[in-house]
Amino acid sequence: MTVAELFVRCLEKEEVTHIFGVPGEENESLLFALEDSTITFVPCRHEQGAAFIANVHGRLTGKAGVCLATLGPGATNLITGVADANLDKAPLVAITAQGGLDRLHHESHQKIDIVNMFRPITKWNGSITSPEVVAEMVSKAFREAEQEKPGATHIELSEDVADLEVDKSFEPMEPKRPRRPASDYKAIRQAVELIGESRRALILAGNGAIRKRASKHLTEFAERHQVPVASTFMGKGALSDRSPLSLGAIGLGFRDYVAEAFDEADLVITVGYDIAEYPPQKWNQGEKNRIIHIDFDPAEVYSEYDPDVEVVGDISAALWELNRMHAGTDDSSDKSQNRGLFLNMEKGWFEPVRDRIRADLDSFRPAAKDALTVPSALHVIRKVMGDDGLLISDVGTHKMWIARNYPTCCPNGCLISNGMASMGIALPGAIAASINQPGRQIVAAMGDGGFLMNAQELETARRIGAAFVAIIFNDNDYGLISWKQHLSRQKSVSTRIGNPDFPAFARSFGVDGHRAGTAAELEKLLGEAFEKQAPSVIEVPVSTHVNDELVKRLEKYWKEK
Repeated sequence: MTVAELFVRCLEKEEVTHIFGVPGEENESLLFALEDSTITFVPCRHEQGAAFIANVHGRLTGKAGVCLATLGPGATNLITGVADANLDKAPLVAITAQGGLDRLHHESHQKIDIVNMFRPITKWNGSITSPEVVAEMVSKAFREAEQEKPGATHIELSEDVADLEVDKSFEPMEPKRPRRPASDYKAIRQAVELIGESRRALILAGNGAIRKRASKHLTEFAERHQVPVASTFMGKGALSDRSPLSLGAIGLGFRDYVAEAFDEADLVITVGYDIAEYPPQKWNQGEKNRIIHIDFDPAEVYSEYDPDVEVVGDISAALWELNRMHAGTDDSSDKSQNRGLFLNMEKGWFEPVRDRIRADLDSFRPAAKDALTVPSALHVIRKVMGDDGLLISDVGTHKMWIARNYPTCCPNGCLISNGMASMGIALPGAIAASINQPGRQIVAAMGDGGFLMNAQELETARRIGAAFVAIIFNDNDYGLISWKQHLSRQKSVSTRIGNPDFPAFARSFGVDGHRAGTAAELEKLLGEAFEKQAPSVIEVPVSTHVNDELVKRLEKYWKEK
């Protein structure tokens, strides 16, 4: 048995089912070892696409996605997807090849210091230099990637070490995931005291709140006490947006209606909130809110985010404990009047804000023959897609509208990259979703710029039989940058781009390609695409006038308020 074969046995022990990557000379031994394993290697068209597929696999399953590249340019091409996984808290294990140890002491072909290059963008990484450490390093890579908060790890395997013979006594380590500790009971008590004093409490659900058990207990907590919930972009779906307690998402670069709820709240309970995706000074303005921080890790030191209480530990367990403590807090004989932990809460204080938000979202609903904007197209997508469907957003103007205007009804019902915020993630992400959740309705929503960053993975999708719909919002522009330039300088420069015939481009890959010019056409094409259970592309030419109109509407509201 060789090191490469032992390495693959360790991957099997970690229950790896797929590896996504690009083959190279220096990872040849590993590829041949994979051929005889239970693991499917999926050749991709670019290492960045492979890393994004592994990234979204990790976000959806909680098990580390795995990507593979050779040395030199193969490794450098992985970087964006690996860094995105690390900042978005998605478990991922990257594997790269390296030249033989006999040539690494001097300048040689494609040689770069991969381990040091990956160090700033991973939780842990290292190089296998002897057979004795294979099992330990593979086990550590997966353990570090998957434990809270999740992220990316990396293992380097040089071509000569991969071919070394291994003693038959060497075995993979049994995966063991430690249970996360519960929160300190004194912190729970302090949180209860602060909750009891609040009159207008608000929950901010972040990326850590979309774990299935955390979402379940968060929903129970919110509904039991009638506490409103706003989410970050990556926290969408922690509480269903169909709930009357949902205030949608906060995260735009300018003040939206939901900001009013934060202004009026006297207590913000953050659950799994990730500062990397939306800084606290954006929502904690003026007279600072009192804050309860519930998360796997202590709060980062931040002048605008200085929690009164930090409940550190397993999020689900903390919420379960708060739910358990609800019983019997009111001594009145009429338990129907039991107000639980929130003894002084003003009933329904948030409802005017919620109604204003929902009325605004509904104002973008299109008529059948209307030409489309991004928010009007989102109404159509939401109408056609079931509540358990998945929309994966790329990065661009459409991401802002998706976060703001697309109701999400379940955890991981809408995936948005907002830590690293990488263009090009949506199409590879849809491949990962289709592999892991076959039969689910999946839409990859992207702009014309983001689509062409990894459009080559259409071939990968067709080859492996993936099923999803790629919707391209086409404005012939790097639209988000153009929008922001207009906001700051009243004009845009260097953002206009040209595009191919997108339907014809898709058909050249053997993928269905269409163009939808009206709401009725999009509804029809989307329904037909879901029925086919194959990859398809729908181009949606969009008008961008709604961008500036939204800004003006909000500016007028805040000015008159």
